[in-house]
Amino acid sequence: MRILVVEDDRLLNTTLCYNLSANGYQVESSLTKKEAEQLCQKQSYDLIVLDVNLPDGNGFDFCREIKTRYPDIAVIFLTANDMESDMIKGFELGADDYVTKPFPMSVFQKKVSALLARIKKQFGGDCYDDGNLFIDFAEMTASLNDKSISFTPMEYRLLKVLTKNPQIVLTRQVLLEKLWDVDGNFVDEHALTSTISRVRSKIENPDHAYIKTVYGMGYMWIGGGNK
Repeated sequence: MRILVVEDDRLLNTTLCYNLSANGYQVESSLTKKEAEQLCQKQSYDLIVLDVNLPDGNGFDFCREIKTRYPDIAVIFLTANDMESDMIKGFELGADDYVTKPFPMSVFQKKVSALLARIKKQFGGDCYDDGNLFIDFAEMTASLNDKSISFTPMEYRLLKVLTKNPQIVLTRQVLLEKLWDVDGNFVDEHALTSTISRVRSKIENPDHAYIKTVYGMGYMWIGGGNK
């Protein structure tokens, strides 16, 4: 699973990245809000470890922005401020946990492990395999032509709905209802369109398509057919 660490303290940033990488996660880091925004435009993440106070902005604002576009991304806030009002604000914005500095690294690692394990359990224990594309919905791992690819929790959920209903046109309304977040977070038309686009960019090429757009209706899983 892929994690983005957004922390302007270089030593803490490096320490977090080292320990999370040692636990087997794919980790990238940013020292600023701007850099984090640029990374999120290029790459999907399962979890963002986010400092509240950044040199060029506010972690709360970044969380609000990222949750609007990618509601399934998990967020753990890091802060030196243990004020109850700040914690409540973080949770209201959709954060999954709130860690006050300084903190034992071993405890933080357990928090991350528990959070990501909980996310994995939402997807059941089945797989999709057509000989080229392999998706393990329980482990949240995937590969295309034996090369590992990464999906966000939202993308896994979309893929599971599509692959379980092959050759059936699923309307946008049906997909939106099925993608409604288990915690009640709303998935809108823009988020659906963006998720479809990201998934296509990862699994399709000029000659082969997995998802067919049925104009005026919705989408259909065609399983790697010719375009």
